[in-house]
Amino acid sequence: MKFSKTLMATTALTVAASATAFAQDQEMADSMTLVSWGGAYQNSQQQAYVVPYLEMNPDVSVSWDESSAEAVARLRAMNEAGNITWDLVDVVASDAIRLCDEGLAMEIDHDEMLEAAPDGTEASDDFGDLIVSDCYIPQIVYSTTFGYRTDMVPEGVEAPNDICDVWDLETYPGQRALERRPINNMEWALLCDGVAKDEIYDVLATEEGQDQALAKLDEIKDQVVWWNAGADTPQLLADGEVFMGSTYNGRLYSAIEEQDQPIGMMWDAQVFDLDGWIIPEGLPEDRLARVMDFVRFATDTQRLADQANYISYGPARQSSAPLVPEDMKQHMPTDPENSANTFLYNYEFWADYRDDIDAKFQSWLAQ
Repeated sequence: MKFSKTLMATTALTVAASATAFAQDQEMADSMTLVSWGGAYQNSQQQAYVVPYLEMNPDVSVSWDESSAEAVARLRAMNEAGNITWDLVDVVASDAIRLCDEGLAMEIDHDEMLEAAPDGTEASDDFGDLIVSDCYIPQIVYSTTFGYRTDMVPEGVEAPNDICDVWDLETYPGQRALERRPINNMEWALLCDGVAKDEIYDVLATEEGQDQALAKLDEIKDQVVWWNAGADTPQLLADGEVFMGSTYNGRLYSAIEEQDQPIGMMWDAQVFDLDGWIIPEGLPEDRLARVMDFVRFATDTQRLADQANYISYGPARQSSAPLVPEDMKQHMPTDPENSANTFLYNYEFWADYRDDIDAKFQSWLAQ
C-alpha cells in the first residue's frame, strides 16, 4: 500500500529548524525516558541504539517505560494534565497517525532532522513510503504472525500452514493465543469467513462486517488466551499452555533461535506493520535537544542495520538493508520464502476506526 507524504507546513519547518538548533547549540538534558514494548524488541533497541549512544555520552542516563500499547491514551492524559513525562515514544504506524492528527506528536522535517544515507540520499527518500505521517520516524518493518508447538502437532497431521488452521480445533486441538485488541483478529476472522482480501476493509467499515468478524471469533472464543504484551505468546508456547498463538515475528525468532524452544512459524497471512518513534508535542527545550541528538544517531543507516543483529525485523531505511547479516535475512518477514501470502495492514483505516471498533471488541470480550 503506497502513501504520499504531505507538504510540511511552515510551522513544522520552523519547529524542525529550531529542534535541530537545540541539538547542536542548546544545553541538553542529561536524562531521557524512552517508551517501548519490552521484551526482545526493546532489548534490540537498547543494544543497537542506547548502549552505543551512552558510550559516546557517559553523563546521560536512559530509563525505559514499557507502555507503548497505551501510548495514545497516556499521551492524551499527559497533554490534558500539562505534564509530558515521556521524551520519545515507539508506536505503530496507525497510532502515530492518530497522535499526529490530534496534535500530540511533533511534526518534523525528516531531511532537516535526520542523517542522510551514506551515499547522500536524503532521509525522506531513504525511508520512502514508510513515512506514513509527518510526525513519524520509522524504525522497523515487522509482522504479526503465528507460532505453534511443533511437539503438539497430532501424529500423522501436517504442521499448520494456513491462517484458517487457527479455527480448525478438530485437526489442531488446543488453546490459541490472540491479542486483546481487534486489529489483525478482525481481518483474519473475515478472511477465514470467506471475505476476499481486497474487500476486508470495506466490509470491516460496516456494522454488519464488524458483527461478522466477531461471530467468526465466537467460534474459538472459549479456546483463546488473550494477550497484552508481545512476550506473552512466546511464554505461553514455551510453557505448553497453548498450541498456537499470534505475536510479532521477532518474538518468535527469539524463542526459536535463541531459546531453542520447540516452536514453528506459520507465515500465512502475516500482517506487515511498522514501528517507529514519535516525539511528544510540548517538550521543554533542553529535553527536546537531547531527544533530537539521540534520534539523529539512533535512526542512521548503520544503527538501523545493527538492530537486525538482535531481532529479525527489517530496517526501515533502504540503505540499511545491504548491511543486514546474511544469516538473519531468512528470518525476516520480507524474505521471499516467508512473504508468499501477506496481508497488507491498512494504517489509515485503523487510525479512523480504532476507537469505535475497539470499544465494540472489548464489549464483546466481556460477554
